[in-house]
Amino acid sequence: MPSSTLLIKNGQIINRGVVSSGDIFIKNDRIEKIASTIDIEADTVIDAIGKWVIPGIIDDQVHFREPGMTYKADIASESRAAIAGGVTTFMEMPNTRPSALTQELLQDKYDMAYRSAYSNYSFFMGASN
Repeated sequence: MPSSTLLIKNGQIINRGVVSSGDIFIKNDRIEKIASTIDIEADTVIDAIGKWVIPGIIDDQVHFREPGMTYKADIASESRAAIAGGVTTFMEMPNTRPSALTQELLQDKYDMAYRSAYSNYSFFMGASN
């Protein structure tokens, strides 16, 4: 498999709580180097001057409504929307129909997400009396 490379130039990089101007070199979907200047050829170069480059956001309380209420939203549509806003991982609450109150129902949600999610995912399991 041929390698793919991406060089993001001149961005305002937020990394470990510090903002710095610089470049990011990515190879095969992994960050290889972050530095003030990187002079290397890449398959794709993005000039990020005037742009913020931030880590992916984790949203730990989403309500996607699948299963049971997909007329409101579903995992595919909401994970696409999340990515558009910079959210790379979501954790969904168990307020669906049926609620994820058993290991089997929780696994069903993981199976649904495996088939349709556009981002990383996890799910909360509910408790009931």
